[in-house]
Amino acid sequence: MTTVPIAYYLVLAAILFCIGIAAFLIKRNVITIFMSIELMLNAVNLTFVAFAHLWRQISGQIFVFFVMVVAAAEAAVGLAIIIALFRARQTLNVDEVDLLRN
Repeated sequence: MTTVPIAYYLVLAAILFCIGIAAFLIKRNVITIFMSIELMLNAVNLTFVAFAHLWRQISGQIFVFFVMVVAAAEAAVGLAIIIALFRARQTLNVDEVDLLRN
């Protein structure tokens, strides 16, 4: 039985994180920015799980559980804010949204 080397998991996590950063910096849609933040969180979670498995520690997996709970709460609150923003401004483009001006 062969196992997957940890380097594969770390490379995949780095690729996912870089895609998330690129989407965050390039895209101007609030939903896309929101999804890129979630992608970066999942890349970090993959790294935690890979190292927890390598070192046979449960603490990394427990930390991932807490990160997922915070991400779920962030998703609920974030989507509510996005819906309120769309109803108020009729756009989700970051450049066109300015809540301090009428």
